Amino acid sequence: MNSSIDLKPTHQWPHRLAVILACATFPLIWVGGLVTTYDAGMAVPDWPSTYGYNLFLYPLSTWLAAPWDLFIEHGHRLLGAAVGMIAIAFLVVTWRYDSRPWMKWAAVGALLLVIVQGVLGGQRVVQNSRQIAQIHGIVGPLFFTLTVFLALATSRWWQRSSERLSLAGDYVVSAWMIAGLSFLQLVLGSNLRHVDSFMSAGAFSAFVAFHIAVALILLCMMVAVGVSAFRSFKGRPVMARSAILLSLLALTQVGLGVGTWIVKYGWPSIVARFGVEANVVVQVESLAQAMVTTAHVACGALILAFSFAWVARVSRLAQAQPSHEITGSTSSAGELAAGGAV
Repeated sequence: MNSSIDLKPTHQWPHRLAVILACATFPLIWVGGLVTTYDAGMAVPDWPSTYGYNLFLYPLSTWLAAPWDLFIEHGHRLLGAAVGMIAIAFLVVTWRYDSRPWMKWAAVGALLLVIVQGVLGGQRVVQNSRQIAQIHGIVGPLFFTLTVFLALATSRWWQRSSERLSLAGDYVVSAWMIAGLSFLQLVLGSNLRHVDSFMSAGAFSAFVAFHIAVALILLCMMVAVGVSAFRSFKGRPVMARSAILLSLLALTQVGLGVGTWIVKYGWPSIVARFGVEANVVVQVESLAQAMVTTAHVACGALILAFSFAWVARVSRLAQAQPSHEITGSTSSAGELAAGGAV
């Protein structure tokens, strides 16, 4: 046995907190989407306080009985603060238990990014800036993407995937293309969610057309990769499932995109000859409009996060490093030998 390999048991708290951080961030994306859908960003005009109160001392009864826009805006702030605290805890346990320098600095990056996101949210209120709101809407999913990667990089799958898989290299370029197009969609979507009042109808139509075109390209690429990976990674069920999940998310997102257009603007004019649009009444800020539109935003964040996770997975298998790069990565020599079997 190589004496350089540390066989101390893996400490599970970095992974546990990374998963908790990701699971707490996704609802934050949802609530943030509701804030934008209901145009509630200015429901609380001050920051970091809430109507002069400390964020955590704002009366519970007043908050629960508040108008809906104030309720979700203050709730968004509370949830964001909770995510920040989890990020601090993750940073502490990662520096204590994970021997990988890059992982320690990734934990630092996660904390800094959530702080930046909080400051952007505050400045959006203080300056009442639509442009800052757009940036805020982009940074949130990027932070969620980072949390998903942290959960993956601290998992047993990552630690055991020490056997290089040559065919994984065939997917690296397409994985990066999917991830890049997913980010482009995020930027386009943010511009459509926070439409500048000076944007012309022609510019808006061009944004929508480009958004749809990129969506269709992404759909085709994700389905193609999903089918190919299902065939190629038969001995790696996690990889096959990850690729299939991306395909299903892409299909869901296209459906939600169509639904978002219908609940916000009615049926497209192309179906007018069938008389379908007469059966749709667009009700601003209705429950259906809020849920479908926000689900579209949340699904987009999932696609971005999982597409970058797919990049990380295929890159890990294409350029695998020995399991002992992580202090205490496994609890026995047998697990080390079986590291590439997942």
